[in-house]
Amino acid sequence: MAMKRSNNRAINSKSFTLMEAIVAIFVITTGIVGVLGLVTQTIASSTFSKDKLIAAYLAQEGIEIVRNIRDTNWLNNLTWDTNLDLGDFQADYSSSNLTSCSAPCDYGSPGTNLQFLKIDGGFYKYSPLGTETKFKRKITISKADVADTPPYYRKNIKVEVFWQEKEKIYSVPAQENLYNWYK
Repeated sequence: MAMKRSNNRAINSKSFTLMEAIVAIFVITTGIVGVLGLVTQTIASSTFSKDKLIAAYLAQEGIEIVRNIRDTNWLNNLTWDTNLDLGDFQADYSSSNLTSCSAPCDYGSPGTNLQFLKIDGGFYKYSPLGTETKFKRKITISKADVADTPPYYRKNIKVEVFWQEKEKIYSVPAQENLYNWYK
C-alpha cells in the first residue's frame, strides 16, 4: 500500500489540475488582449498624429497663400491688400484670389459653405478632380489691432483647418500678422 501512495503522488505532481489549466488560459488570454489593445491604441494614435501634421501644414499653406497674394500685388504695382478684404475665405495654392465663404463658415455648422479639400497629384486643392479628403480650411482676415483705422498697414491672418474623426471635430489654427512693409 505504501507503494501505491508514492505512485499517485508522482502522477499527481506531473499533471495539471483543471484549476491550474483555467488559470494558465486566463493569464495567456489577458496578455494577448492587453497586447492587442496596445496595438490598436498605437495605430489610432499614429493616425491622429498624421492627420494633425497634415492639418498643420495645410494651415501654414493658407498663410503662405495670403502672403503670396500680397507679394503678387506689389509685383503688379497694386495696393498691397488688393483682394485681401476682411472676412472669411477659402483658397488653395493654385488660386491667385481668395474665395469668399459666407456665414456660416465653420466645419460643423449646418449649411456651411466650407468645401472639403481634394487631393490630386499629391496636392490639396478645391478642384473638381481628385479624391475628397477629410480636411476643410478657413482663412479669416481681420484688423490686426482694434485701434487701427483705414488705411490698414497690417492685417491679422488666421487659418483654421478642420477635420472630423469618430464624430469629434478637430482643428489646427495658425495665425500671423501680415504687414505692408514695402510701402
